Amino acid sequence: MTEHDAQQPSLSSAGDGESWIGFTLAGQNYAAPVARVQEVIRPQDIAPVPGAPPAMRGLMNLRGRLLPVLDGRMRLALRGGVSFDDAAVRVLVFDSDGEKTGLLVEAVGELVQIDESAVGQPPAGRATRVHDPVRGVVRNATGFTALLDVTRLCDPVAITGDSLNDAGGPP
Repeated sequence: MTEHDAQQPSLSSAGDGESWIGFTLAGQNYAAPVARVQEVIRPQDIAPVPGAPPAMRGLMNLRGRLLPVLDGRMRLALRGGVSFDDAAVRVLVFDSDGEKTGLLVEAVGELVQIDESAVGQPPAGRATRVHDPVRGVVRNATGFTALLDVTRLCDPVAITGDSLNDAGGPP
Protein backbone atom coordinates (compact mmCIF):
# COMPACT_ATOMS: atom_id res chain seq x y z
CA MET A 1 0.00 0.00 0.00
CA THR A 2 1.37 3.41 -0.96
CA GLU A 3 1.02 6.64 1.01
CA HIS A 4 -1.52 7.78 -1.61
CA ASP A 5 -3.66 4.67 -0.96
CA ALA A 6 -3.61 5.37 2.77
CA GLN A 7 -5.11 8.80 2.14
CA GLN A 8 -7.91 7.38 0.01
CA PRO A 9 -9.32 4.30 1.72
CA SER A 10 -12.67 4.71 -0.05
CA LEU A 11 -11.41 5.02 -3.63
CA SER A 12 -8.94 2.75 -5.34
CA SER A 13 -7.91 2.02 -8.88
CA ALA A 14 -8.16 -1.73 -8.29
CA GLY A 15 -9.81 -4.13 -5.90
CA ASP A 16 -13.30 -5.09 -4.83
CA GLY A 17 -16.36 -2.93 -5.35
CA GLU A 18 -18.29 -1.42 -8.21
CA SER A 19 -16.40 0.34 -11.03
CA TRP A 20 -17.06 4.08 -11.42
CA ILE A 21 -15.77 6.66 -13.87
CA GLY A 22 -14.69 9.95 -12.37
CA PHE A 23 -15.18 13.38 -13.94
CA THR A 24 -15.16 17.04 -12.96
CA LEU A 25 -17.73 19.80 -13.15
CA ALA A 26 -17.17 23.31 -11.79
CA GLY A 27 -14.01 22.08 -10.07
CA GLN A 28 -15.90 19.38 -8.15
CA ASN A 29 -15.41 15.61 -8.39
CA TYR A 30 -18.24 13.35 -9.53
CA ALA A 31 -18.48 9.71 -10.56
CA ALA A 32 -21.00 7.54 -12.41
CA PRO A 33 -21.23 3.74 -12.57
CA VAL A 34 -19.19 2.38 -15.48
CA ALA A 35 -21.97 -0.13 -16.18
CA ARG A 36 -24.23 2.79 -17.18
CA VAL A 37 -21.66 4.52 -19.44
CA GLN A 38 -21.91 3.45 -23.07
CA GLU A 39 -18.91 5.52 -24.18
CA VAL A 40 -16.93 8.71 -23.68
CA ILE A 41 -16.62 10.98 -26.72
CA ARG A 42 -15.44 14.43 -27.71
CA PRO A 43 -18.27 16.92 -28.16
CA GLN A 44 -18.95 17.77 -31.77
CA ASP A 45 -21.47 20.15 -33.30
CA ILE A 46 -24.04 20.22 -30.51
CA ALA A 47 -27.07 21.94 -32.05
CA PRO A 48 -29.18 24.01 -29.65
CA VAL A 49 -32.87 23.19 -29.47
CA PRO A 50 -35.15 26.25 -29.36
CA GLY A 51 -37.38 26.21 -26.29
CA ALA A 52 -35.43 23.41 -24.61
CA PRO A 53 -34.93 23.50 -20.84
CA PRO A 54 -31.74 25.23 -19.60
CA ALA A 55 -30.05 21.92 -18.74
CA MET A 56 -30.42 20.70 -22.34
CA ARG A 57 -27.30 21.81 -24.21
CA GLY A 58 -28.70 20.46 -27.49
CA LEU A 59 -28.57 17.51 -29.88
CA MET A 60 -25.53 15.80 -31.33
CA ASN A 61 -25.27 13.29 -34.15
CA LEU A 62 -23.92 10.01 -32.79
CA ARG A 63 -23.45 7.59 -35.67
CA GLY A 64 -26.71 8.63 -37.35
CA ARG A 65 -28.78 8.88 -34.16
CA LEU A 66 -29.69 12.07 -32.36
CA LEU A 67 -28.18 12.20 -28.88
CA PRO A 68 -29.64 14.68 -26.39
CA VAL A 69 -26.73 16.31 -24.53
CA LEU A 70 -27.16 17.79 -21.07
CA ASP A 71 -24.96 20.54 -19.67
CA GLY A 72 -23.54 18.92 -16.54
CA ARG A 73 -23.21 22.22 -14.67
CA MET A 74 -26.80 23.21 -15.36
CA ARG A 75 -28.23 19.77 -14.59
CA LEU A 76 -26.49 19.71 -11.22
CA ALA A 77 -27.30 23.39 -10.53
CA LEU A 78 -23.61 24.30 -10.18
CA ARG A 79 -22.69 27.94 -10.16
CA GLY A 80 -19.55 29.97 -10.55
CA GLY A 81 -16.98 30.27 -13.25
CA VAL A 82 -14.19 27.74 -13.11
CA SER A 83 -11.55 27.76 -15.81
CA PHE A 84 -10.95 24.45 -17.55
CA ASP A 85 -9.12 23.07 -20.55
CA ASP A 86 -11.42 23.00 -23.59
CA ALA A 87 -9.38 20.08 -24.96
CA ALA A 88 -10.36 17.98 -21.93
CA VAL A 89 -14.14 18.49 -22.32
CA ARG A 90 -16.00 15.25 -23.04
CA VAL A 91 -19.50 13.85 -23.36
CA LEU A 92 -20.31 10.81 -21.25
CA VAL A 93 -22.95 8.79 -23.09
CA PHE A 94 -25.23 7.14 -20.54
CA ASP A 95 -27.68 4.32 -21.08
CA SER A 96 -30.72 5.10 -18.95
CA ASP A 97 -33.48 2.56 -19.30
CA GLY A 98 -32.61 1.93 -22.96
CA GLU A 99 -32.40 5.64 -23.82
CA LYS A 100 -29.07 7.29 -24.60
CA THR A 101 -28.29 10.66 -23.03
CA GLY A 102 -25.05 12.62 -23.13
CA LEU A 103 -23.61 14.65 -20.26
CA LEU A 104 -21.13 17.39 -21.07
CA VAL A 105 -18.32 17.38 -18.47
CA GLU A 106 -15.15 19.43 -18.08
CA ALA A 107 -12.76 16.48 -17.80
CA VAL A 108 -12.90 12.73 -17.39
CA GLY A 109 -10.78 11.18 -14.66
CA GLU A 110 -9.86 7.66 -13.67
CA LEU A 111 -11.81 4.47 -13.33
CA VAL A 112 -12.09 3.67 -9.63
CA GLN A 113 -13.50 0.88 -7.51
CA ILE A 114 -15.86 2.02 -4.77
CA ASP A 115 -16.76 -0.22 -1.87
CA GLU A 116 -20.46 0.31 -1.11
CA SER A 117 -19.69 0.31 2.63
CA ALA A 118 -17.56 3.46 2.10
CA VAL A 119 -20.43 5.47 0.59
CA GLY A 120 -21.76 8.20 2.86
CA GLN A 121 -24.96 10.20 2.74
CA PRO A 122 -25.20 13.23 0.44
CA PRO A 123 -24.70 16.63 2.08
CA ALA A 124 -27.55 17.86 4.28
CA GLY A 125 -30.49 19.17 2.31
CA ARG A 126 -29.81 17.24 -0.88
CA ALA A 127 -32.04 14.33 0.13
CA THR A 128 -35.07 16.63 0.18
CA ARG A 129 -34.60 17.55 -3.48
CA VAL A 130 -36.98 15.37 -5.45
CA HIS A 131 -34.82 14.74 -8.52
CA ASP A 132 -31.35 15.23 -7.05
CA PRO A 133 -29.05 12.77 -8.84
CA VAL A 134 -26.43 12.66 -6.04
CA ARG A 135 -26.92 9.34 -4.27
CA GLY A 136 -23.92 9.46 -1.96
CA VAL A 137 -20.36 10.65 -1.43
CA VAL A 138 -16.96 9.04 -0.82
CA ARG A 139 -13.73 10.53 0.44
CA ASN A 140 -10.86 11.17 -1.94
CA ALA A 141 -7.42 12.75 -1.56
CA THR A 142 -8.76 16.29 -2.03
CA GLY A 143 -12.13 16.05 -0.31
CA PHE A 144 -15.14 14.16 -1.65
CA THR A 145 -16.47 12.61 -4.82
CA ALA A 146 -20.24 12.77 -5.36
CA LEU A 147 -21.73 9.55 -6.76
CA LEU A 148 -24.50 10.02 -9.30
CA ASP A 149 -27.63 7.98 -9.93
CA VAL A 150 -27.83 7.92 -13.74
CA THR A 151 -31.58 7.22 -13.82
CA ARG A 152 -32.31 10.34 -11.78
CA LEU A 153 -29.68 12.36 -13.68
CA CYS A 154 -31.33 11.57 -17.03
CA ASP A 155 -34.95 11.74 -15.82
CA PRO A 156 -36.93 13.87 -18.32
CA VAL A 157 -39.12 15.34 -15.55
CA ALA A 158 -36.02 16.56 -13.70
CA ILE A 159 -34.49 17.94 -16.89
CA THR A 160 -37.60 19.88 -17.90
CA GLY A 161 -38.18 21.16 -14.38
CA ASP A 162 -41.81 20.04 -14.38
CA SER A 163 -41.52 19.23 -10.67
CA LEU A 164 -41.06 21.46 -7.64
CA ASN A 165 -37.75 21.56 -5.79
CA ASP A 166 -35.95 19.36 -8.32
CA ALA A 167 -32.23 20.05 -7.93
CA GLY A 168 -31.94 23.17 -5.87
CA GLY A 169 -32.41 25.43 -8.85
CA PRO A 170 -32.68 25.13 -12.58
CA PRO A 171 -32.41 21.51 -13.68
